Amino acid sequence: MTNKYQQGDSRKFDPNFKGPIHNRGCTDVLCCILFIVALLGYFAVGILAWSQGDPRKVIYPTDSRGQFCGQAGTPLEKKPLLFYFNILKCASPLVLLEFQCPTTQLCVSGCPDRHLTLVKAKLGSKEDRDYYQQFCKDGVDFAEKSPPELLRDGLCPALLMPSKAFTRRCLPALGTLKGGVVVVGNETTFDSGEGVNINASDVLEASKKSNVVVEARQVAMRIFEDYTQSWHWILLGLVIAMVVSLIFIVLLRFLAGIMVWIMIVLVILVIGYGIFHCYMEFASLKGEPGADVTIRDLGLQTDFAVYLQIRQTWLAFMIILAIVEFVIILLLIFLRKRILIAIALIKEASRAVGHVMSSLFYPLLTFTLLAVVIAYWAVTAVFLSTSNEQVYKVFNNSECEYSRDTCDPKTFNTSNVSAQCPDAECLFAFYGGETLYHKYLILFQFYNVFLFFWCANFVTALGQVTLSGAFASYYWAFKKPDDIPAFPIFASLGRALRYHTGSLAFGSLILSVVQVIRVVLEYLDHKLKGAQNKFAKFMLSCMKCCFWCLEKCIKFLNRNAYIMIAIYGKSFCPSARDAFFLLMRNIVRVAVLDKVTDFLLFLGKLLIVGIVGIFSFFFFSGRIKAVEDAAPSLNYYWVPIMTVVVGSYLIAHGFFSVYAMCVDTLFLCFLEDIERNDGSAERPYFMSQNLLTLLKKSNEQPKTVD
Repeated sequence: MTNKYQQGDSRKFDPNFKGPIHNRGCTDVLCCILFIVALLGYFAVGILAWSQGDPRKVIYPTDSRGQFCGQAGTPLEKKPLLFYFNILKCASPLVLLEFQCPTTQLCVSGCPDRHLTLVKAKLGSKEDRDYYQQFCKDGVDFAEKSPPELLRDGLCPALLMPSKAFTRRCLPALGTLKGGVVVVGNETTFDSGEGVNINASDVLEASKKSNVVVEARQVAMRIFEDYTQSWHWILLGLVIAMVVSLIFIVLLRFLAGIMVWIMIVLVILVIGYGIFHCYMEFASLKGEPGADVTIRDLGLQTDFAVYLQIRQTWLAFMIILAIVEFVIILLLIFLRKRILIAIALIKEASRAVGHVMSSLFYPLLTFTLLAVVIAYWAVTAVFLSTSNEQVYKVFNNSECEYSRDTCDPKTFNTSNVSAQCPDAECLFAFYGGETLYHKYLILFQFYNVFLFFWCANFVTALGQVTLSGAFASYYWAFKKPDDIPAFPIFASLGRALRYHTGSLAFGSLILSVVQVIRVVLEYLDHKLKGAQNKFAKFMLSCMKCCFWCLEKCIKFLNRNAYIMIAIYGKSFCPSARDAFFLLMRNIVRVAVLDKVTDFLLFLGKLLIVGIVGIFSFFFFSGRIKAVEDAAPSLNYYWVPIMTVVVGSYLIAHGFFSVYAMCVDTLFLCFLEDIERNDGSAERPYFMSQNLLTLLKKSNEQPKTVD
């Protein structure tokens, strides 16, 4: 009982404590061994996937004979698209993408662009016959065989309908006219080739939401086209964001107090201009035809520019920005006294970054390692998903007891199935497998996802420990910068890898388990979207919310535990416990001071994003007359704007993450400094003179003896 009570006691003075402990031992060795074994298993899974997988199954569509359409170096190199004999047999576009449509599939050089039946082609001109024959199986004697023979033997489709290529597959060119009339090409009904007229709505029903897929394809193609037109301007915008972030960090180093107040004022002005701009657009649309239509009445439109022509859109933007502006101003009013202490902490962080300039470049190492982790996970996932074998099934039109059974195309013509069911065919159905490897393939995919989270969190944790160790070396140097050790970043990185790999793996493992559970919950939520069980949906939403909160708490606790590990070299659990009790003993300072600095740094990121975003908006929307001719012609000018805004935030976050880690480290060191020392000559404070003055504390000068 006494031991538990002492864990919450304040730190005692230690005359030998001068910052990060150098004489330390390895921590959480068992977890380190587990992490190494898990990595070796991860490499083994990767090697197994690379030996079994075939990415061509993803890149190229597969025809009924199991051949890849458009594969270089094969007879089908110039036939990159997959054509379906009878699209009406396909239940939905998702079935098409999973290669399970129960009809003959053929590699073709281009999708049909006209409506033509087999009978009309046989009776028509030579041009019609030649055109139709390219959609029949290879080696078919189209001129000699009659239409019934061609259809009976499954050599040719009964009809061709206007189609467009989508994901390298020929899908019906579905569309809608005014009034919701469904058309294929420009026709509402057409001959099926078997003496029956088919409505275009039947094709829509058979394809199940093909119209939505086609509309999505059109939007995707327009967005892709916009990227091809504006990628160099997007790159320029991101470079500008990087330069602005760097300038901001440099100015923050020398003019921290002034920059913070300028930043606060500019954020308020930028959001205020956004409110003003939305109001002017809202007012300018008054009386315009159709401007009073509501967003609900407008529905989902593929041309997003339509939404900018109605007043309700600009009113919504204006209300959202006004709420954000009000919240920020309210927070600034209530936190005005704490902002001064937060600015002092940011000033101290600026000095620390100035003395440890290599810390600004450390995020490049973190980014590189994360890129390697993401690339390895993505490649392994692709190879695992393509590790299946080709599965062939029996397809036929008449009744047959062997229908949908697995078959072998090499021996099918000599088997009993072919004799008993003359019209049956052995066609490629999907990728699968019955071996032990294929049975456990889902476990390998799960292992790949879990190790991805574990490795990514480990890389992030390594960066946090490295930076916190370097900044702690700065804080606990009594005579700054003379007592700061040489190369603090490299020294801290070496200590982290040599002694604390196990502790980092332990903290990362806990976080990864929670994140994987969240992924599973999201997967279940996706599967239950069409379900009617309200209670299950409610429970799932509650669990998602709880695990989201748990993940945030673990991230916060891990971050502070890593700071303690960097300073004292203890294991993860004792470090997390010490950090928790230290923060609980200073809960008021944590809730107000530390969060205020996080808020101010967030305003800095918001300012950079706002500046770059406003300039990109005026440029891509053609509002700047001086560069109007240079701006690319776009379908959706918000595509490059959103890309630049998101990219700018990530770049600014990368630079400010160093400051955030520095502030958190200095804050914990500051709390320990207050507990350990009292400002006397025997126990002087290690904090800077500015912090001493702001907190109305001082160090006694040692007495000199004459």
